[in-house]
Amino acid sequence: MSYPLVDLALARRLERTEARANVAFVEARAELRPELGAAWIDVGGTYAMFDGVGAPTTQTFGLGLFEPVGPAEMETIERFFRERGSEVMQEVSPIAPPEVVALLVERGYRPFELSSVLFRPLGTADAAPSVGEVRARLVAQGEESLYADTSAEAWSATSDLADFIRGYAAITARARGTHCFIAELDGAPVGAGALALHDGVALLAGAATIPRWRGRGGQRALLEARLRFAVEQGADLAIMAAAPGSSSQRNAERQGFRIAYTRIKWRG
Repeated sequence: MSYPLVDLALARRLERTEARANVAFVEARAELRPELGAAWIDVGGTYAMFDGVGAPTTQTFGLGLFEPVGPAEMETIERFFRERGSEVMQEVSPIAPPEVVALLVERGYRPFELSSVLFRPLGTADAAPSVGEVRARLVAQGEESLYADTSAEAWSATSDLADFIRGYAAITARARGTHCFIAELDGAPVGAGALALHDGVALLAGAATIPRWRGRGGQRALLEARLRFAVEQGADLAIMAAAPGSSSQRNAERQGFRIAYTRIKWRG
């Protein structure tokens, strides 16, 4: 398996894919719940998105990766968030120019969160059908509630935010360019996960298995089904993000993913 070099070109592809997935989510939220005021802007290639105060999708992507960012651009980004009553969250790739971090420090930002960005190339081997007892499939139109309910139940063991997860998954299932999958055992849903595609890159997110069905191959089935679909759509790379040193990161590395870099999220 031949891995591309981790450089500015790769970072731009990876970061833009995640940014576009989050934009699609924000746009779906705006269509379904216009009263919440979800919105996004492009400031010199940096995507700033608001999905509600405190929401995990309320942040920027690609700061300084596509065009230089200076005080004027930062003023525009900060005003976008503060006019909506939100703190300013900036997720920054270490591939961005060092001047970006210097500008954040100068403006009083503080780092508070790390995430590993992992990637792996895709090829013909990923197009092979799954052979385990658990099978995963693309969610059909009209099954959005099934996907949302399965996601909420799957995440319930590690979070007390089942209602939040259900609502988040319901929006994900309606976001343009996002494809949702269900893992099934004997016809019953046992897990769920999502996939977003942009510029030949497949972003894997949200995969979880219902606790009582763990250890039966649900996560592997979801991964294989999503990668197979991505290859069919012409993708040549897969990406995911995980907390550094987490079980999610270890599982991804076992499946051939490598760490491209560790991002830092800054709060202003």
